[in-house]
Amino acid sequence: MRSFFIIALLLCGVTSLAQQPFQALDVFDLEYAGDPQIAPDGTQVIYRRTGFDILKDRSTGNLWMIDVNNPQNHHKLTKGKESESQGRWSPQGDKIAYVSKTKAKKKVKSTNQIFVYDTKKGKSTVISSLKKSPSNISWSPDGKWIAFTAMVDKDQPTLGQMPAKPKGAEWAKEARITDRFKHEADGRGYIKPGFRHIYITAATGGTIRQLTKGELNHGGALQWSPDGNHIYFSGNLNEDWEYDFRNSEIYKVHTQTGAITTLTDRNGPDRNVQVSPDGTKLAYLGFDDKVQTYQVTRLYTMLADGTNKTEISTGLDRSISNIQWAQDGKSLYFMYDDKGNTKLASTTLSGEVTNIEDNLGGTTLGRPYASGSYTVSTNGTIAFTHSEPTRPAELAIHGKSSPYEKGFEQVITNLNGDLLDNRTMGEVEELWYKSTVDGRDIQGWVVYPPNYQKGKQYPLLVENHGGPILNYGDRFSAEIQLYAAAGYIVFYPNPRGSTSYGEEFGNLLYNNYPGEDYNDVMDGVDACLVKGLTAEDQLYVTGGSAGGIMTAWMIGKNNRFEAAVVAKPVMNWLSKTLVADNYYGYANSRIPGQPWENFEGYWKFSPISLVGNIETPTMVMVGMNDLRTPPSEAKQLYHALKIRKQETMLVEIPGASHGIASKPSNLIAKVLHTLAWFEKYKK
Repeated sequence: MRSFFIIALLLCGVTSLAQQPFQALDVFDLEYAGDPQIAPDGTQVIYRRTGFDILKDRSTGNLWMIDVNNPQNHHKLTKGKESESQGRWSPQGDKIAYVSKTKAKKKVKSTNQIFVYDTKKGKSTVISSLKKSPSNISWSPDGKWIAFTAMVDKDQPTLGQMPAKPKGAEWAKEARITDRFKHEADGRGYIKPGFRHIYITAATGGTIRQLTKGELNHGGALQWSPDGNHIYFSGNLNEDWEYDFRNSEIYKVHTQTGAITTLTDRNGPDRNVQVSPDGTKLAYLGFDDKVQTYQVTRLYTMLADGTNKTEISTGLDRSISNIQWAQDGKSLYFMYDDKGNTKLASTTLSGEVTNIEDNLGGTTLGRPYASGSYTVSTNGTIAFTHSEPTRPAELAIHGKSSPYEKGFEQVITNLNGDLLDNRTMGEVEELWYKSTVDGRDIQGWVVYPPNYQKGKQYPLLVENHGGPILNYGDRFSAEIQLYAAAGYIVFYPNPRGSTSYGEEFGNLLYNNYPGEDYNDVMDGVDACLVKGLTAEDQLYVTGGSAGGIMTAWMIGKNNRFEAAVVAKPVMNWLSKTLVADNYYGYANSRIPGQPWENFEGYWKFSPISLVGNIETPTMVMVGMNDLRTPPSEAKQLYHALKIRKQETMLVEIPGASHGIASKPSNLIAKVLHTLAWFEKYKK
């Protein structure tokens, strides 16, 4: 009897554990699969397994290997403790190149180097000794060489010469001087002067040869010709490259002479070049730049010498990404977003499209943005990252051979089972509704609190996405799951201007942002009210970046929300545009002319112009190192509300750039501060 009682208690404990909602500290226990690379013969996959270090408050990633036909054979690739990335199979499938840090020596910093893992010996060898981190590593077809890109430093300009300081004096640091068009980037800060170049090294190590030279950037993914005589890449080697920032071309460089041949020359971005298996054709992505808010990326082919350029007309009206040739050279694989879902498909050279898989992604844990990747083996077996609304990315296989039948999908990892099998997650439901502006169909999603009771009204939290040229979808989001776990129904829409609905839909924001996208969001709120999910006095709103702009615009247009959290917003396009790290990218593509040429146009779409209307209690949040939407923008809203004696609070996140949630603790802080503000104003 006593044994039965103990078992009953244990079962109750298990049930109780399984009924717990997702919790803040669970963020540190999440893991996801990324960058899957399937072996040429399709039998094994290496991928980057990313988790989080709770003591160091950062993500960590290592390479893992898994058998396609026996997923129980799943292990870390090496014994190294440092983060690893860019795992790439040799064409023969007997070696794996990857990037990791070497062990730090006394007074010498650890640096990223190229390693080669021998699959037969089970050992890794470091084959480089670089001052700068390598990227875009690529094997030669014969497996003897590895190409990569790395930065070459350049001295910063000097102007005034400081006098010699007295011995022992502690003067201020020297002035930082720049004369470059792009000199800083959000998340990186100041960019040290230098240029990216292409290098080659033997796969067994030895002398590293710099293939390109000069004060121009040679970068992007590298592709070898089958005979090993050329490497294809994308970049901008034009004379006016700094100011011609929307443009890029495809080039090939001779691996012996270093001679560079230009293969494309139109006004627009040409990139992601892929060489056909027989080397006769090149596939690539791009478009003719019309200088507008959104343009669909298209698929092209040309002969290896740059002639006979042809668009493959897929008829999708969707941006195509991540292309790869099929082994027979008669078709191409690619990814695209359609109505908030990332898909994998193939197309013949005549444009006949076949959908292969849905639900790629799951590698952007903060919010439900598009992501994901895939690779294809020579026998057509595909490894890809699979996304679910309640799970981060797992590794999945689309098989063409036993035990995976043709067209059969199998998720072969369960990285989060130990955590999420014991959590009740918020269920995600698709919601379509009509825009009152023009009758367009608008898509959004509703996330219900765990253990949701149908018929009961809950507070509604509206989450506006950033970009604005991006899309949300039915993908995992730690932030949104935490909001749902706190008892909110979360509504997140894709209003006009969002990607994955075609070029015309995305470009509706040209010289009109914020515009009728505001109406699309509010129509979604009304659709939730009609469904009986919430009540008029239980509405809350938040969003970051472009979502912060929309949130500020919404509370300037109406007083329907009980409280708002405006995160990292643009409040004043006049003051923001020329201060941001991408200061050069707004004029003409978003709003006609520069700020000094179109004062009225920039002011018209600035949320600060509506600040006199705001009565909603508003928290303002920003990263203190944000270079994309600088803290001065957030402070304009906060200071204006303080002057007007409106209920407000400013939350500044130390050390955070525009991606506040890049550190797990900051993601948690963002969510908990948002929820605490809303709780103050709950009915």
